[in-house]
Amino acid sequence: MRLLLMSDTHLPRRAKALPGELLERLPDADVVIHAGDWVDLATLDLLQERSRRLIGVYGNNDGPGLRARLPEVARTELAGVRLGVVHETGQSKGRERRCAERFPDLDVLVFGHSHIPWDTTAGGRLRLLNPGSPTDRRRQPYCTFMTAAIEAGRLMDVELHRLPPRR
Repeated sequence: MRLLLMSDTHLPRRAKALPGELLERLPDADVVIHAGDWVDLATLDLLQERSRRLIGVYGNNDGPGLRARLPEVARTELAGVRLGVVHETGQSKGRERRCAERFPDLDVLVFGHSHIPWDTTAGGRLRLLNPGSPTDRRRQPYCTFMTAAIEAGRLMDVELHRLPPRR
């Protein structure tokens, strides 16, 4: 099972559209995950139309329309992996401990908010992933997203993809 992970798209404020490289990967993904701060309903509609399966949550910049269609926290099982999605996890200091305590039933937690890519393991079991932002690099050198795979009940092949600068 192939996963495509993104967060903090902030359209159309930070960019006019999702990057082409990201859109080109949609047909290859079995599951697309968005960890909030969509900002516009059009991006949600686009990903729902083009994705085999979309798992998303709302973020702190998402208004009533998105909050009516998305949960604050999403939980699912994908091929034996217990996965959760949430927008905010608080400051980086103590994140692993806080998330392990808040989500003891998960194997993987995808989050956003900071626009800073993150890949750590909390408590020796909970994998924490932040794909960064494909449209707003903030203080990072690149805009980013992630891909991963699930095989035999295990998350594998997690890869951070750097996007070329917009022209």
